[in-house]
Amino acid sequence: MTDVTTLNTPPVSDDGLQRELKPAIRKGWRKLCPSCGTGKMFKGYLKVQDTCTVCGEDLYHHRADDGPAYLTILVVGHLMAPLLHITYVNFVQEPMMLASIFTVGTVATSLYLLPRFKGFMVGFQWAKRMHGFKLDGDV
Repeated sequence: MTDVTTLNTPPVSDDGLQRELKPAIRKGWRKLCPSCGTGKMFKGYLKVQDTCTVCGEDLYHHRADDGPAYLTILVVGHLMAPLLHITYVNFVQEPMMLASIFTVGTVATSLYLLPRFKGFMVGFQWAKRMHGFKLDGDV
């Protein structure tokens, strides 16, 4: 029979600390290492460093793939569509003016959100021990 306390406790990491989901996601959103929260996660705009420069945590295991792009499109689309409608109905009715404003706004919002969603996904994968982030003995 399985002990109930072992089912409700989060997995323990290499150094004996628990990997909690919310702090790891917050650190990833801020583009910081999900383990220590002080080292930079990216060495470029979207290129994840192989290891954290502060704590040495391996970060090359991540498999974010197209997830950050899908989330960015989802959020930006849901923000811009109603704003476009409200702006057209209440303020500006010139098509070229609307296209100019919303093109710049959409690109700027997308460029802001894309690396944050990637950090979010890497933090999520690290906390849940997905892909190579798990211990050697984990199944």
